[in-house]
Amino acid sequence: MRNKTPKRRVKAKLRTLRIDLGAVSHLVEGVPVEVPRADGSIGGEQARLIDFKNPNANDWLAVNQYTVIENKANRRPDVVIFVNGFPLGVIELKNPGDENATLDGAFNQLQTYKSQITSLFRTNAALVISDGIAAHIGSLTADRERFMPWRTITGDSVVPKGKPEMETVLKGVFDRHRFLDLMKDFIVFGDTGSDVIKILAGYHQFHAVRKAVERTLSASAEGGDRKAGVIWHTQGSGKSLLMAFYAGLIIKHPAMQNPTLVVLTDRNDLDDQLFGTFSMCKDLLRQTPIQAQDRDHLRKLLDRPSGGVIFTTLQKFSPEEGAAGYPVLTGRRNVIVIADER
Repeated sequence: MRNKTPKRRVKAKLRTLRIDLGAVSHLVEGVPVEVPRADGSIGGEQARLIDFKNPNANDWLAVNQYTVIENKANRRPDVVIFVNGFPLGVIELKNPGDENATLDGAFNQLQTYKSQITSLFRTNAALVISDGIAAHIGSLTADRERFMPWRTITGDSVVPKGKPEMETVLKGVFDRHRFLDLMKDFIVFGDTGSDVIKILAGYHQFHAVRKAVERTLSASAEGGDRKAGVIWHTQGSGKSLLMAFYAGLIIKHPAMQNPTLVVLTDRNDLDDQLFGTFSMCKDLLRQTPIQAQDRDHLRKLLDRPSGGVIFTTLQKFSPEEGAAGYPVLTGRRNVIVIADER
């Protein structure tokens, strides 16, 4: 990122808008357009707004004191991060020399911006608040408690608590490759019934999923040991979402050749809970998950050449009464079993 003169002010007259799922989809998937073919016919293409494969090919810009005028409100967020002209990140900083500078104050300032200059946030991927020492990151709809530290840069080690956090957030999140990966693969939307919430992965989810994908590719390859590994969780760490993020990445990885995912639990309530989380993430999964109703239904669901996200309890794998053993359900190497053990 390059930075302009600290006091640069850019005035922009922007239209009022709300969280727009279509805008987010266009950023990730591209905009459908019609183009003329060599034979004179018209064909459909996707116009890519951001180059996710080559992050450095995009135009990156960090602007300090970016002024937005909207509906007679004149506001200046501290730092706005643009990619190809799209404002994807907003950082609100408080002066560490001010005894009244707090994370709560930075958070409240963002709420003011969101209500008064809403156009700035139409394509927002991440918000950061800092009091000069601590720095927390959250999504557009996150409440104060959901703004959390980002405690690692590369995912190989965790920065000790008590050290200044701003550098870790800037280098860990806004590295060009990681930031575009976070935006593309680690954001989901949930319908609360009355509103839509935007959910951004935490640092532990982001890095654990990336490492799990690497291990899965190795384990499922020819000669692999078929053991993808174990991820340990603490209560309330967002395990269900981590599993959904992992599933989304594995499903679209070309080396997996459209895999089938089996999400396995030992209780019906856990099965229902996870199914609800994955259903919320169906856009990320590019398909709608299915719950196996009984043993026969599970066998039918697994009798497929590729694809599918299947939820089942362990008991449905038990053999029928009187059967000599367990029948082989599939011999494919790209069937991934995700076991939720509590």
